[in-house]
Amino acid sequence: MLRDPEYSLMLVLCLSLHTAIGGEGTRPLLRDFIGLNGHFHFKPELYSQVCRLARNYHNMTWDVNQPGDNPTFPVCVNQVNWKDHVYGHWTRAGFEVDICAQFGGFGPENTGYRGLWEGKEQWAYTYGYEMARYFGPSGKERLCTSIEIGNEPGNEFDDPLFRGIFRNMAKGIRAGDPRIKILTPAVQAAPADKYSKSLQETFASPDMKALYDVINLHVYAFKPRQEGQSPWGRSHPEDPAIDYLKTVDAAIAWRDREAADKEVWITEFGWDACTDAAMKDRTGWFLKLNWTPATDLQQAQYLVRSLICFSKRDIGRAYIYFYDDGDKASVHASSGLTRNFQPKMSFWAVKHLYETLGDYRFNRVIREVQDGLYVYEFVHGRSANIVTWVVWSPTGNGREKDLILQGLPCRPCRVERMPVQQAVASEVAWTTPGPGEIGLQVTESPAYIMMGR
Repeated sequence: MLRDPEYSLMLVLCLSLHTAIGGEGTRPLLRDFIGLNGHFHFKPELYSQVCRLARNYHNMTWDVNQPGDNPTFPVCVNQVNWKDHVYGHWTRAGFEVDICAQFGGFGPENTGYRGLWEGKEQWAYTYGYEMARYFGPSGKERLCTSIEIGNEPGNEFDDPLFRGIFRNMAKGIRAGDPRIKILTPAVQAAPADKYSKSLQETFASPDMKALYDVINLHVYAFKPRQEGQSPWGRSHPEDPAIDYLKTVDAAIAWRDREAADKEVWITEFGWDACTDAAMKDRTGWFLKLNWTPATDLQQAQYLVRSLICFSKRDIGRAYIYFYDDGDKASVHASSGLTRNFQPKMSFWAVKHLYETLGDYRFNRVIREVQDGLYVYEFVHGRSANIVTWVVWSPTGNGREKDLILQGLPCRPCRVERMPVQQAVASEVAWTTPGPGEIGLQVTESPAYIMMGR
């Protein structure tokens, strides 16, 4: 291997492990950062291997027939016992729960939704109050710690009416349990679109900012659309041609400028990955528009790399979409970490990240070159002397390169590559050409250089 000047990692000596983050504040440990979107058939015993944070899509129509009806937790109109069969099962397995109270059936997809809600905005207070009083961290059962008011109401939901519903529901949640965190629905620092509300248009006024704790983002790595191609094609997370990380950075910048006391969470991100057999069964629109998913390996790589890239930013949590899929060749229908509850490559890759760096937090960027090399440093939560560098190629074409990295703070003791099967992660061959140096092969699957002193 040769020392490539492009990848020479000469560190600035005046930075110490203790002060690398500076004024941005301490990032969360990864075990308090990685989350997963679940639903009714979520198996907490299985998914506790990859995270301890779970999010659930909770339709208001499952609790009441229409706005104005009184919810009767834990058993409501859908006859599901939220305590025994869903959230209680999850929390007993050690999960912390975020409830996304979504308008399904009461929103724009219902042509009479204005009639359902007009004059009923005050009822949203009652609904929020009863949810928080029953599920909240100070509530009767302590089954959740946060509630989202809406999932993706977007620009299809009448904004003045939505603001009235949001205000009342947030006030009800606050009254029901002041300790619960209140999230916006999916938002962005741009004009509203079909999926996201505008931060500036909907949530910038002082009265609205007083009502929420967390800015909620949904981000997907969509490629710019080309003629004859599916609008749902996705790229790798670091691709400079897409808005994926730029959308996150824009929301953080808006928060820093307009609402500095708010957290930012990503509650949806992911990639579809189905089998060849499912692709052969494509029909209709997805066949006509040339839709293709990620491979199982790419899904694993891109999820892990996204979590690492997100951890650098001032973000509180990031929830993967989705927990399981039925191997369907369509958008959001093959995004699971498992396929019919059998682990995919992404399951093992995220499990390894959670187990390897769960007690670590992001400390600093060592190297970040587009289409070149990314190296991030993570430090153990109990000791700044226990360090791991995560190294990968931020590309999407199967790139591999032998490199010598310089400036390591101490001698490596082990190097592991992101695994894609059920096994102990295989060690990566490495050399020490000189003091503070390591030689290894860098690929699109992150390698973990573990060090201690």
